[in-house]
Amino acid sequence: MKTLPILYIVVPCYNEEEALPLSAPVFRKKLGDLIETGAVAPESRIVLVDDGSKDATWSIIRSLHGSDAHFTGLRQIRNRGHQNALTAGLMWSRARCDITISIDADLQDDIDAMDKMIEKYKEGCGIVCGVRASRATDTFLKRTTARAYYGLMKLFGSDLIYDHADYRLMDTAALEALSHYHGDDLFLRGLVNRLGAKVGTVSYDRRAREAGESKYTLKKMLKLALKGMECGRKKPERTSRSDDAVIAEALHA
Repeated sequence: MKTLPILYIVVPCYNEEEALPLSAPVFRKKLGDLIETGAVAPESRIVLVDDGSKDATWSIIRSLHGSDAHFTGLRQIRNRGHQNALTAGLMWSRARCDITISIDADLQDDIDAMDKMIEKYKEGCGIVCGVRASRATDTFLKRTTARAYYGLMKLFGSDLIYDHADYRLMDTAALEALSHYHGDDLFLRGLVNRLGAKVGTVSYDRRAREAGESKYTLKKMLKLALKGMECGRKKPERTSRSDDAVIAEALHA
């Protein structure tokens, strides 16, 4: 393990023109703090993945990259969904860094939990999952459906970590193992315990969304549940995947 690992913070973005001007400076400050304290290397970056947005998201990403090289960006050829955007970002990053941390653009996940994730990585964990301490910020309906969702996934044999979504650290070995799972729209949280890595968890409090609207409609949540059921039947393949074909433009780090 290198003394200073190169970290890529991977942020999927879809129609985030309201959220990014608020969240991008927070991501940048956090990365700067991690670099300054010697937790990660100066070559670390923030990878913003535009999932075929219809608003000014890509223009904002280009502007951020133009003003600060610690921001880089990927633009997908079309809207392919959150899990695809995240997977594309992770696959693009895996040859360029030592660890990734995936996080959404809305600042609901506690960005300061990254410190503990990196500590767990340095203690030997190849994957570190952010786990919500409570669902106090959720509506009653969302809390109820979430409980039912995890119960259903367990019934169908999915090995999910309760109250973990997509806020996680992965090292390059875990990313390489992930690259052998092919297919469109992988259910990433359903694969975490199947990649052969030591898995750790970090608890944090989830916040209310700063700006914009949640992109997870009821229809998308039902689709995600179906993907979770399919995930339990997926097997790794011999060849590793490349998501380069779905990337229309990349801003080089």
